[in-house]
Amino acid sequence: MRQGDTTTADFGGRQDQARSVGPVLAPFEGIRSIAVLRGGGLGDLMFALPAIAALKDRYPEARITLLGMPGHAALLDGRPGPVTAVQELPVFPGVRPGDEDPQAVEEFFATVRGSFDLAVQLHGGGRNSNPFLLRLGARHTIGTRTPDAVALERTVPYVYYQHEVFRALEVVGLAGAVPRDLEPRVEVLPAEQERAAQLTGAGPVALHPGATDPRRRWPSSSFAEVAVRAAADGCEVVVVGDASDAPTAEEIVRLALAADPTADVRSLAGQLTLGELTGVLARSAVMVGNDSGPRHLAQAVGTPTVGVYWIGNVINAGAMGRSLHRVHFSWVTQCPVCGVDVTQVGWTAERCEHDDSFVAAVRPDAVYADVAELRATSLLLRGR
Repeated sequence: MRQGDTTTADFGGRQDQARSVGPVLAPFEGIRSIAVLRGGGLGDLMFALPAIAALKDRYPEARITLLGMPGHAALLDGRPGPVTAVQELPVFPGVRPGDEDPQAVEEFFATVRGSFDLAVQLHGGGRNSNPFLLRLGARHTIGTRTPDAVALERTVPYVYYQHEVFRALEVVGLAGAVPRDLEPRVEVLPAEQERAAQLTGAGPVALHPGATDPRRRWPSSSFAEVAVRAAADGCEVVVVGDASDAPTAEEIVRLALAADPTADVRSLAGQLTLGELTGVLARSAVMVGNDSGPRHLAQAVGTPTVGVYWIGNVINAGAMGRSLHRVHFSWVTQCPVCGVDVTQVGWTAERCEHDDSFVAAVRPDAVYADVAELRATSLLLRGR
């Protein structure tokens, strides 16, 4: 098979092909060590987990090293799952943002070069990540590729509008791996469950108002309205997030208490470790959030979610089921300020400088209707 050509290889058995997202090629021989390149945030890790689980099923004896971020290590270290270890990525253009340190990059490759039989690129279109992956010196390489990116041994086209979980599953099919899960799965540790029980009552409603892109953020007033309605129905409401979310979380609490001083609404934003957040999300009856890492983590621990999305992000990152997950989205296709087309995103076009919310028009009453329904479902499933 020619480098980068996925059309001439053996597609494997029909049973595997029927279970796959794309072509299932013949597995590689002698795979004992696998590197998976996936930087980014918490949500990016969640999208990769089903593909990593599929790799583990195909190569059960292999050691899988995630080349990721410190937050990935904080979540996965010591947790059961398919990832054996997390190796922190150096700052590198298009792979990990930050102040470049060429010496740190060289030290990273000196440590890992030649350590892997298979290297898997799940990090974007490959302009920067494919050259990075090739420097690992793995015997076999697979991943995504834009037309102008360097080829790997086996690649699939990178087309922006594709669900990220399916994109990653399509990539690992190039190594003969077929899906075990279509959603990320994260096991909650007993210590996290115990700590969450100290922090909240049983079955709170959790809100997360943050998102890396400010255009994906629902207004604080809308979250506050949901909080007030949930509290009026007898729910404890906790607002979660990291330190950067704390000012918004405090604003939500202030607005909710201004509307109803008796409302049981408080902020835990900036106060939780990632493990504690995992426990609180698992303990919650429902989680309401933007398209963000905590919403994806809540889904991964089995908590029903209500997500507020821009329509383009629904395609790439929306929950797939509707029994336990609901999606409310806006149909915005132009910047509310300058009118530029916002549907051509990422590597296909530069974004404008405006950060106005794309999702402000999503109605709080519609969101809360799903919160109430999913809370009832959650309580039923948990036997309460």
